[in-house]
Amino acid sequence: MKSTTRSRRRTGWMAAGGAVALVLLATTGAHAEGRGDVRVVSAVVNGGANVTVGTAKKVTFPIAITVKDNSGVKGLTYVSTFNRSNLYGFFDWTGTTCRKKTSTTSVCTATMTVDPAWIPDSDDIDSNKVAGLWTVNATVKANDGDYRIADSIAQYKVKRASRLTTDAAPEPVAKGAKLTITGKLSRANWYFPGTTTTARIVSAGDAVALK
Repeated sequence: MKSTTRSRRRTGWMAAGGAVALVLLATTGAHAEGRGDVRVVSAVVNGGANVTVGTAKKVTFPIAITVKDNSGVKGLTYVSTFNRSNLYGFFDWTGTTCRKKTSTTSVCTATMTVDPAWIPDSDDIDSNKVAGLWTVNATVKANDGDYRIADSIAQYKVKRASRLTTDAAPEPVAKGAKLTITGKLSRANWYFPGTTTTARIVSAGDAVALK
């Protein structure tokens, strides 16, 4: 994937909100085709957490795929992940390790990586729209030559990194007086590398306005 040469400002980020991930078993009706009895039993993305991407720091996360075949598991031959609604994606499959659990079952972990500078070159839409619910496809192979092309083996959320800062005034505040809280919510802007989108938040008493 081609990296952009446009300059970017390095910023520290934290993920906003709780971590949520959905895991789909192969028996949930996901599309699959292939030969023989090799199967994807389950898949877990990033240990069950959301994947959050900022504007500068490279992001790497695992997809652990449990595979079963009566001859034993040879490994993964392809892994891809992309947004469910618009089919765009920017993570590269950069490596795989397989751990044998039994004679018939192995857990193969694919490593996925993105440098935020790559993101604008990965689609032809507003790159910020690629955040949201993503899915995973994989092709698995057994020792006896059986293979399976499995779609939608897991779902998870990809989020733009965000940061919230707040301040209260006046300080000190008298008992019974109105306290005004101002803040700024910034989110990574993938469309213009190294920039953020910002919303100003003002709260006075029970009134809240977003400007």
